[in-house]
This record gives sequence, structure tokens and C-alpha cells, in this order.
Amino acid sequence: MISKISALINERLSDLGLEEQSTNQIIKNSKLSFSDNLDKGHLTTNIAMVGAGVAKKNPKEIAEFIKKSLLEDRSINKIEIAGPGFINIFLEQEVFLGLLCECVQFSNQVPKKEKQKIQVEFVSANPTGPLHVGHGRGAAYGDAIIRLLNFKGHDATGEYYVNDAGRQIDILTCSIILRGKNLFNDDDFPESAYKAEYINDIAAKINPEFFQNLSIEELEQSPNDPEKQIDDLITVFKKESPDLWAESRKIGLAYVIESIKDDLQKFNVIHEHWFYESSLGSIEDKESLLGKAIETVKENNGYEKDGALWLQSTNHGDDKDRVLVREDGRGTYLASDVAYHKNKLDRNFDVIVNVWGSDHHGYIKRIESSIESMGYSKERLRVQLVQFANLFENGKKVKMSTRSGEFYKLSDLIEKLGTDVSRFYYLSKQADQHLDFDLSLATEENKENSYAYVRYSDDTTVKCDGSSYVGYKFKGSIFKYLEPGENDTFKSRSDFNKYYLWFCESCGIECKTVTAQIDGNDVEVKELPEIDMEALVGTPVQAVVGKGKTWTDSEGKERTPWVVKYCKQWTNGNKISANERSLSFWHEAKEHS
Repeated sequence: MISKISALINERLSDLGLEEQSTNQIIKNSKLSFSDNLDKGHLTTNIAMVGAGVAKKNPKEIAEFIKKSLLEDRSINKIEIAGPGFINIFLEQEVFLGLLCECVQFSNQVPKKEKQKIQVEFVSANPTGPLHVGHGRGAAYGDAIIRLLNFKGHDATGEYYVNDAGRQIDILTCSIILRGKNLFNDDDFPESAYKAEYINDIAAKINPEFFQNLSIEELEQSPNDPEKQIDDLITVFKKESPDLWAESRKIGLAYVIESIKDDLQKFNVIHEHWFYESSLGSIEDKESLLGKAIETVKENNGYEKDGALWLQSTNHGDDKDRVLVREDGRGTYLASDVAYHKNKLDRNFDVIVNVWGSDHHGYIKRIESSIESMGYSKERLRVQLVQFANLFENGKKVKMSTRSGEFYKLSDLIEKLGTDVSRFYYLSKQADQHLDFDLSLATEENKENSYAYVRYSDDTTVKCDGSSYVGYKFKGSIFKYLEPGENDTFKSRSDFNKYYLWFCESCGIECKTVTAQIDGNDVEVKELPEIDMEALVGTPVQAVVGKGKTWTDSEGKERTPWVVKYCKQWTNGNKISANERSLSFWHEAKEHS
């Protein structure tokens, strides 16, 4: 569609009587793009302002000239000229419907000869704590890339790079030992250590006998340098109790990685492969993956200076050369990344995709330089940058720091909103744009909530079996039911999955059957034709339904009490009990039935 509108604009521009070179210059320097706000139309262009200087005309005069011609096209509903000469184009709704039809009819498969083996590495958060909402955007985006690539016929798989060999794992291990040995209270606990409750949970899993063998005469309580303090503690623990260190490290890593895997599974994200940084080996071992990669770079594009080994990345567009191996023989983060990318390329992927946070933008040139230095084409690398997601709740920004223990876990977000809603919001903006995730808004049932607004078009048909009725959640707090033999359309598939009435057999009341159609498949659900609320007080049930008529309450609001009490988490087997409040509501409803 953009190509079509652009061609119409360019064609009209040629009628200004300019030389071909001048016309081409205007076209080259102008831009037609999607509007950032629908109040400004679907498309907007600055071509009138760009052309004003060349044509020696007022930009609004050029805009009016182009507008008159564009309005002759049936795909355009209206055009507004804004500001100094922006042309804002509003398209007809039929245009979008037509594009959808074209997408359905268009073959989704790439030709067999163009099929590629693609690896997407994404999330790869340090295994030092649970995933928080800041990690969720990269998870949703990376998984979406894989799904789209496979939909097009490529062979795409996901990989998680586990940073299990760096300083952060040492800090995690040290934090576990500090909590397990109770060496500090909360007030003077080392500032650079991990402080969240999960550290206590991990420490509790370690055999107490390990801690008994740890004997430290003196620890610095209030150092001026928190980073030096944690490094000193790490050195002491490694020296004084290597067995405790190894056990804490092993149990801590296993605990955190299992937590990450569980959260990603709940988020419907699966990584086919988990690659551990520790498997790269050491620089000293010339036969290890790390040793071989460093030697290759050293031979082709490296040099030694001040006792350190440098990557001459300026040969490939970087602003300065980078250290690979420090003067004391320790590798930098870049050294491990160089070896990891060599390993990925050696696994014969046609393309490797890195989904990185936007703060890694300056890192791209370094990796491209190392890839070229090892004899590969940098064209095999694609980097997709994702801006950080800010979480707001009740109008306040939620802090995110794994070390300080101040963060909102991804698992809590999934529990509160559900997987579909969470993923929708993460993908609702371009990945390179800032995203403010308003948790309060995401739980509302109104048109300001874009998920709630969109999902009403996702229809699910519910049919009563002819002998009873069924109630279901419909647009916020209003509840609807079907008479025997009646058909209706359930306007929210998400609500169907989350709120549909499902009754526990233990309630002792006979259930009837209703059949629902989801994506063409019959789904059997149970519903209750009649309930004696007095008999249900204190009884474990998952939902209570009663048939009543709409009435106007004391506040002038219309009430339809089809559902008295329901449990959102019925799929997990959780139960609630009918209570006095529900009973009171039921009696009020019965008076109007």
C-alpha cells in the first residue's frame, strides 16, 4: 500500500514542471511513513516541505496540489494538511480488509531453494535470579521471530546463552554463602550482593554441614568500595572453603536456571538449545573452543600491546580497538562472545540472529569485526535491538534491580494478566521503541485497554445443549446467559479460557453439558442449571451461577446477576467457597427475579 501511495505522490510531483533531476532529488530526500498517531492519519509524508525549496513554492501550496490528485484514488478516505505542510493520509477501511485477504491467499512458504537454517539467540539473562518483566519483551519478541520464520518455511530454532562462567555467578554464589552462614544482618549486608528472598531459599537447600566447615576470623563490615568488598569475600570463600563454594555454586545455578525455564514455559517460550558459557573452556587450553577462537583472531586481526591481546576492530568500522585478553591473562567478556559466535557459525547456520537489549548497540561492530577476523561473512549475523520495557502500576514506575531484590517477576505478571495478554502488550509496539507497560490499564475492560479492544473481534461460538442455560463473562462486569437451544457469540476467547463457568463435582449438584466451538474444535464444558445458595455456604466450588432478571439498583445501575462468584484460576484446580457476601447478593437478585 505504501508503494502504491508513494507512486501516486511521485506521479503528481512530476506535474510541477520541475527538471527530472530536481524531482528525483525531492523524492530521494522525502519520506512516506506510518503515522505515530491515528489522529494524524494512517500515512504521513513531508514531501511538500522537502519540495518547497527546490520548486520555490510555499509547502502548503504543493501539499494542496498533491492532495487534489490523491483524493481521486478510491483507497483514500480523506487528506489533511497539518503544520508547515505535512500531508496526513487517511485510508478507507476496505484497504485493510483487502490486505488481510491478500495475506490469506498469498503462499506463506518461501521457495525450497531459499529455505534457510536460522538460529535465534534471545533472552539469555544472567542466571543470577528469576526473570523480571524487563526480560519479558525480549522473550516475546524473539519467540515471535522464530514463529514467523518457521511459518514462512525456514528452519528456525531458539537458543539461550547461559552466562555461567563470569563474575556475576561468583557474586551469586557469595550471596548464597553469606545468607547460609548469616554473616551479615540486613542493615549491613554487602551492597553489591544479591538480596532477594530467593537467595535464602537457595541457601536452605544446602547441607548445613558445609557451612559448619567455614571459619572466617574477620570480615570487613563497612568498606568504602562495595565492589571491592564483594570481590574480597569471593576470594576468601574460594580459599577457605572450596567444597562449600562448589556446592553453593552448583545448587544456586540449578535453582535459578530451573526457575527461568519454568517461567519461559509459562510464557509459551521454548528454547531448543541451552548453551553454557563454561563449555567454551579456558584460554590456557589451546584445544578448547575459547582457546581456538582467540588464536584465530590473534593470527588474522590481533596484536599485543602492554601485555594484553587486542582485537583490531577499527579495521571493520569500530571506533577503537578492543581488548580480548588482559595483561594478567584473563579473558574479557568479548573473548567469550567471540568464541561463542565462532561456535554458532561452525554449526552451519545460514543466519544467526541475536536479540539484544538496546544498550548493546555499540557492541555490534565488535562482534562483526571478530566474525570477519575469523574468516566468516558478517552478513550471516543479524542483530535485533529491543528497548527496555518500563512497568507502571498505580501510576508509579516499578524499579527493576535483581541485585537489590527490587523487581516485578515475569511469573507474577503472567499470573496477574495471563500469557496472551502479557505477550500482546510486549509486542504492541516496535521493538526499538520505548514501551511503558501500564499494569493497571492492562487489567481494565475498556477501549483504553488495547488488548480488551482488539479481542472482541476474536469470536467463539457457544451453543446451549437445549436442556439448560450457560452464563459467561461478557464485557467487564456484565454477565449474559443462553436460553435452551439458543446460539450466541462469545466475544472474548481469552475470557472464555480464563473465566468460563466450570463447576467442581464435589458440589454434589448434577451438571449438564454445553458444547463450545473454538477454532473449529468442539470443547465440552459443564454448567449448572440451578443452585441453592443457602446450601452452598462454606462448600468448595469453582463458580456459582444463578438465573435472575436485570434490575436497577440503588445507584441507578442496571444489574444482571447471572454469575454470583467465580474463580479466575479454575484451570489450575484452585477452589473458592461460597460466602455470606455472595449469599447476600443472591438474595438481592432473587427479589428481582
